[in-house]
Amino acid sequence: MTTLAPTTLQGRLSSELGRLRDAGLYIRPRVLEAPQRARTRVAGREVVNLASNNYLGFADHPFLKERAERYLREWGAGAGAVRTIAGTLSIHEDFESQLAEFKHTGSALVLQSGFTTNQGVLGSLLQEGDLVVSDELNHASIIDGLRLAKATKRVFKHKDMQDLRRVLAENPTDGLRLVVTDGVFSMDGDIAPLDQIVAIAREYGAVTYVDDAHGSGVLGEQGRGTVHHFGFQHAEDVIQIGTLSKAWGVVGGYAAGPHDLRDLLINRARPFLFSTGHPPAVVGALSAAIELVQADPSFMERLWDNTRYFKAELQRLGFDTFGSETPITPVIFGEAEAAFEASRQLLERGVFAVGLGFPTVPRGLARIRNIVTAEHTRDDLDAALAAYQQVGRDMGVIGG
Repeated sequence: MTTLAPTTLQGRLSSELGRLRDAGLYIRPRVLEAPQRARTRVAGREVVNLASNNYLGFADHPFLKERAERYLREWGAGAGAVRTIAGTLSIHEDFESQLAEFKHTGSALVLQSGFTTNQGVLGSLLQEGDLVVSDELNHASIIDGLRLAKATKRVFKHKDMQDLRRVLAENPTDGLRLVVTDGVFSMDGDIAPLDQIVAIAREYGAVTYVDDAHGSGVLGEQGRGTVHHFGFQHAEDVIQIGTLSKAWGVVGGYAAGPHDLRDLLINRARPFLFSTGHPPAVVGALSAAIELVQADPSFMERLWDNTRYFKAELQRLGFDTFGSETPITPVIFGEAEAAFEASRQLLERGVFAVGLGFPTVPRGLARIRNIVTAEHTRDDLDAALAAYQQVGRDMGVIGG
């Protein structure tokens, strides 16, 4: 009888890492050697930072840091327990009330991250016999969250309203029907047509679920998000989830919607039930961020002024920005090797912007994803544009 030797841990690690290297997918993260700002330091060099999601420049803002320090001193370093046992401090609930008021929803609940929020909400809402219809370009956290749900899953073509209607019509059910979409799509920077999505969902008795990770703090009055941008903030059949990183500069995720949604998640959402509550310093910084964006409209004004300028100049130089409508501004290079090489050359010229290839984006559409922020100055953007012009010409992507 032949006895097969089991795979060793080192063998599995080596083989998997080898596959990643062979496919050109091996990642070695760049390390920032200074705070997350419009200009930071990478590999010993000061660079214009176009790689972060720090839309409003809040990650190192003094107002947030002061509030975080005060909450740290008053409330301690950690929550000490999961929220449902002894880890809910009054500051947690105060912030959730503040967030619900900001979002114009009946309630809000904060979870550990945007990724776990999708897992927690989708897993709590969906049951066997339900139908969930998801945009084909939705974020990985939605895809993974749906894998855990027992509902019937269907996909509609990206922002294709005829296809959405077809999928809903072909999959009748007396269970809950849920249409799931990103508010702003993270790779292309386009905005979901929520006005049409909600209308079609209502025709079929479906609820609309919006992951607004890249819309919150960017779109809508005072940064209230994509749902507010389209006027659905008071709708009982629209659920908002999102992150508290990105525009808000800190960490966490949230779900905002009817009051009963919060109660269900407290009782059913596994990431909430089995993870310690946010540290007080995080809660303090988040509270300050929501206050600051409402008190000072210049953050969003600068964000959009910079966005319009940078996009227009890239297009004038001849780059393809793929129809982006938001501060997420892709520059298409085609194949992954070209995008990675362009990223390397940009870094040599003092611009930190990361190349993305398959499977993060489709084959043939490898790009550098740029995100301008409210903190960038015109000098920052002009320096980045000059570097792009030189790299684009050297690589034959734009004309000389």
